[in-house]
Amino acid sequence: MNDPYSVLGITSKATDEEVKKAYREMVRKYHPDNYHNNPLSDLAQEKMKEVNEAYNSIMSIREGKGGYKPGAGSSASSGGSAEGARVRAAINAGDLGLAEELLKAFPARNAEWNFLMGSVYYRKGWLDDAHRYFQTAVSMEPNNSEYRQAFAYMSQGGQAYSPYGQGSMQGQNCDACDCCAAMMCMNMCCRCG
Repeated sequence: MNDPYSVLGITSKATDEEVKKAYREMVRKYHPDNYHNNPLSDLAQEKMKEVNEAYNSIMSIREGKGGYKPGAGSSASSGGSAEGARVRAAINAGDLGLAEELLKAFPARNAEWNFLMGSVYYRKGWLDDAHRYFQTAVSMEPNNSEYRQAFAYMSQGGQAYSPYGQGSMQGQNCDACDCCAAMMCMNMCCRCG
């Protein structure tokens, strides 16, 4: 990704409000809905992806300066690398395929790598794998609050943890077992009458 500030047309000295304003303007300009049935729709979609990645990268770094915020995915708070920042931006943009590709090329299988891989698996809904990767990240860097919090939530069932704000299980109050149990109960009730 290019320099995230230049993507949004601002400098690194911009305030948080200026970053948000620039982001909103870019979204208005490049949102795919504006290019429906337009030959430029593919270009607009690519630009929108780049804008989202830039904004997410800037905000995750800035949020790390103010302390940990659940789901912020801050590379600064975890002593993250430039590679990790790119993976986080891909996760934030919902591009899990790109995140996995970037992780394959990661220079080391360190705590950050394990945390990010756990985040990808969590977003996919693979909670057992996510739990295992978060546990490894914590064992490698036990003082990292971001890793510890992710692991703690996963240890409590995984429903409360939502890396990057949009976990695959967020907002769901029932699972497949609940649905099956309800269907079996309805089937029994219908047979009794």
